[in-house]
Amino acid sequence: MVPAVTEAVVLAKLHDLADIDRALGTAALAGRFSDNDLLRLLAHQRGDDTPATRASETHSL
Repeated sequence: MVPAVTEAVVLAKLHDLADIDRALGTAALAGRFSDNDLLRLLAHQRGDDTPATRASETHSL
């Protein structure tokens, strides 16, 4: 669960704290603390369900 806490701290610098708190509560209820789960929950909460993109070996700097 430490990565989720670290992710929450980083996201708190970019998003409203109430939104982070709500996403953490939803993650706790659902048992979802994998990579990017908080980011996806935040996107879902604001109605933006477009999938998050990640750099791959073919599309990275």
